[in-house]
Amino acid sequence: MSALERLRQHVVVAVMRAPSPEAALSGVGALVEGGVRAIEVTYSTPRAPWVIARVREEYGDEVVVGAGTVTAPRQASEAADAGAQFLVSPGTTPTVAEAMRASGTPYALGALTPSEVMLAVELGADLVKLFPGSLGGPGHLRALRGPFPDLPFMPTGGVSVANARAWLDAGAVCLGAGGDLVSTTLLARGDHAEITSRAAAFMSAVAPARGS
Repeated sequence: MSALERLRQHVVVAVMRAPSPEAALSGVGALVEGGVRAIEVTYSTPRAPWVIARVREEYGDEVVVGAGTVTAPRQASEAADAGAQFLVSPGTTPTVAEAMRASGTPYALGALTPSEVMLAVELGADLVKLFPGSLGGPGHLRALRGPFPDLPFMPTGGVSVANARAWLDAGAVCLGAGGDLVSTTLLARGDHAEITSRAAAFMSAVAPARGS
């Protein structure tokens, strides 16, 4: 099963912005305990490639892990070298997209408008990250699905337990969940029980989609 197929299967992709590498690794453990098996380690996390390598080493095929907030070409290559199974950029630029493509790793490019979606597709995106999703909500994704019915979208930003089903009903193939799932604050204070609880709630919310 490819990394993208696994993202579709797991539905919830935890977007992790940790204050330290150690906090990131312990946060991954809390997420896994709650049932979340797809992790996006963002480049706002110190030593993100090292964290990715450790996750691959510790969890193997139990977890699919990628790099997020990829905004520079070198990040694409070093994340792939560390073992990232997918790459995510918050926006779309030719230079970053080319570096992602050259890494041989599946990648998502960020877009909000129809023109940005078209550019992301033109630059070879395997997945379109609808960001920030909070600006238009599920209704915006539903509108984009009109001209782009077959594109796989992953909304990120503003995804919560309360609206997870609405996003999926609007046509999302997976959901990037950050602050409402694994916030920097929770990671900083080491509140693993709360992260695990939120992870379980997210997985319960998307259970019907995972079973379909």
